[in-house]
Amino acid sequence: MSDAADVRPVLLFAARVLGIVWTLPNTALGLVAGTIGIAFGAHAHVRARDLAIVFHRWPWGPGGAITLGNTILHTGDTLDSDCVTYAHRAGHLDEPFIRLADHERAHVYQYMALGPLFLPLYLLSGGISVRNRFERAADRYALSGRGWWPWAVSDERPRTFTSR
Repeated sequence: MSDAADVRPVLLFAARVLGIVWTLPNTALGLVAGTIGIAFGAHAHVRARDLAIVFHRWPWGPGGAITLGNTILHTGDTLDSDCVTYAHRAGHLDEPFIRLADHERAHVYQYMALGPLFLPLYLLSGGISVRNRFERAADRYALSGRGWWPWAVSDERPRTFTSR
């Protein structure tokens, strides 16, 4: 095994720890909201794969999930459910279903990279909308396992499905 291969897990671990610390103010907001939700029937557990604490059956919102740092507030019972992409829902093109967990994991990564800058940048990018580059990147990641960064070199997914 090469020296570079020996260092990679250590660097990945350090990057994750730094990301978790960097986005701690956002995570704190999520923890407060999730804890309030527990009084109304929500329950929490850790999803190590998603680097997040998930509050299921969170009682407010139109359905789905919202990520705040390393916290995911989810109105349903499991993140391992299928959903459609923002572009599909908006009627821009036909795409296969994605896993909600994969989409929200992309947001966790975005938060860990941008920390306290995430929320203002997200809102300036259009909020909850198909136009928002953060949502398009999260859908791209959920479809392919790559491309969670909102300013990827190519912001467009390869079009393998019929455009409407």
